[in-house]
Amino acid sequence: MSYLTIGHLYTALHAACASGVARVIEANGEEVAYADLSRDERLQALDDGEVDILVSAWFPQDEVILSHGHEAIGSLYHPELQFSALKKSGKGAGWKAADFTSLLTTAEARPFVEKAFEQRPALKELPLEVVAPEEVFPRLKQAEEAGDCPLVAVWQPHAVFHVEMLEGLPDGDLLAGEVQTARLVLRKGLRAEVDEDMLDELSIMMLSNKVMSALDYAVSIDGMGPGDAAESWQRGRLIPR
Repeated sequence: MSYLTIGHLYTALHAACASGVARVIEANGEEVAYADLSRDERLQALDDGEVDILVSAWFPQDEVILSHGHEAIGSLYHPELQFSALKKSGKGAGWKAADFTSLLTTAEARPFVEKAFEQRPALKELPLEVVAPEEVFPRLKQAEEAGDCPLVAVWQPHAVFHVEMLEGLPDGDLLAGEVQTARLVLRKGLRAEVDEDMLDELSIMMLSNKVMSALDYAVSIDGMGPGDAAESWQRGRLIPR
């Protein structure tokens, strides 16, 4: 095989993750190419052989991706989703909807937020603002400077969690205790085509939410390229060891 194609969602977070995975693959003598995908394109890209390794799949919510014989390996990080507030707002125990000026979330988190309305119906009264992941950080900086107090529901890892801007709220878990795991997905048949030692290395690769948030910050806020961010992490410059 001349090269392996890594598929990832078209966001800074997932592009940086793909670059981190690529460094392991390249260290094993394989060339790498990248494919930017939408959520709906992921399974088809694996089925068609356009992607060899997908780095943007969270389980169990993406379980359908394995329905055509593709294989999941490893445990890169564990995505979390909970209600948070700006640290400067001082919100904590006993928080309620009336404490906040709005509810800020993303399209990916919105279904979980709407599910939470069943237990906390008062939240439906808050103005709902749905923004793209890359808009979360500047929007929160704006809110902080204006003295606003949004209730926030954003998937972690994210650049905003690399700085001490948000604080998780008690009883704010939006996953009902369910553990999500980011895993690598190998297209059907790939295992027989590549070196087993490389797959073993990939299967034990761990990034963590802390590392992923730092990578996202480096790319989306500091303007580093995904490859440069991954190299900085690997050399211990992104997060002091």
